[in-house]
Amino acid sequence: MPELIVVENLRKYFPVAAGNVHAVDDVSFTIDEGETLGLVGESGCGKSTTGRLLIRLIEPTSGRILYRGRDMASMDKQELHGLRKEMQIIFQDPFSSIDPRKSIGETIGKPLEIFGMGRKEREETVDALMEKVGLSPRLYYKYPHELDGGRRQRVGIARALSLSPSFIVCDEPVSALDVSIQSQILNLLQELQETMKLTYLFVSHDLSVVKHISDRIAVMYLGKIVESAPSLDLFRNTLHPYSQALLAAVPIPKLNRKRERFILSGGVPSPINPPTGCRFHTRCPWTMDICSQQEPPLTDRGGGHSVACHKVP
Repeated sequence: MPELIVVENLRKYFPVAAGNVHAVDDVSFTIDEGETLGLVGESGCGKSTTGRLLIRLIEPTSGRILYRGRDMASMDKQELHGLRKEMQIIFQDPFSSIDPRKSIGETIGKPLEIFGMGRKEREETVDALMEKVGLSPRLYYKYPHELDGGRRQRVGIARALSLSPSFIVCDEPVSALDVSIQSQILNLLQELQETMKLTYLFVSHDLSVVKHISDRIAVMYLGKIVESAPSLDLFRNTLHPYSQALLAAVPIPKLNRKRERFILSGGVPSPINPPTGCRFHTRCPWTMDICSQQEPPLTDRGGGHSVACHKVP
């Protein structure tokens, strides 16, 4: 499949009184048309910031983002306005991401109104979108406080689909939901991807969530990608010690407890003053002298499986 998005040496620093927060620090990857790239890491690792950078909700400090071969930094306001139809986001919290003063129909139809669609056509389009995401038509005039979390997130999904986008950032879209509702939303996203030919960046802190929905997974730590691989390969042959720690945190059935416990020591270093060399070396059980002195490059170990680690052969 052709590449839809190409990210090259992307950086985002946020200035604070003590210096700069290195939220995203020299990140490169691609997303092919029709695939889902899972971006996984602990809170504060920069994964949500990366998603917002990709759709220009925030501006990068440096680096390039190519969409269908075009550098987004070179686009003027009119071109970016048109691009909004093709790139959307589903937010993490279905409770705070929806305007409580607007009805469900108004919320879903707002992007259509912004882009000039007439009222009658807008109402018909919203009805179709509600059906597509599994919302009853009787909810059209309801307000967000009258819906549970799962249905609110379906509203957010319908709103993201309203302009028929090609690319959607799913920013932890199920983390605020009960486990039983999570599976329903994940199944819905997969169905929509197949029927609407969508491409996803799926952001999550939970490897078990991204396992089945992602074609490829990139693991992020303190602003950098430390491992990237096809989904099944990452689970079968986890190479980076940080990825192994994330995998160890995934619950497994009591009757199948063959996985060794892997508990990280210490806390996440400050993104204002990240460690020299490998940023993970302060918590890594494999650390060597070179780890604190030299940053390991993200190197392809074969089969599209890349890892940034001095210890991995």
